[in-house]
Amino acid sequence: MTSAVRKRQETLKAAGMRPVRIWVPDTRAPGFAEECRRQSLLIAKADETDADLGSFMDEALADIDDEE
Repeated sequence: MTSAVRKRQETLKAAGMRPVRIWVPDTRAPGFAEECRRQSLLIAKADETDADLGSFMDEALADIDDEE
């Protein structure tokens, strides 16, 4: 580890921050785009059958607009 990296880590730690390691899907992996599409289609299909979704989204958008 370089001294610049160490110094940056010390600065962040002094500011009350801590490092966190997370694992995320590899967007370069074979089949990633196809799996995204598959899941998106499942969600879209489920949304079509949810009669209350449109009003819920309208209310959520109105709440956001009120905050601005």
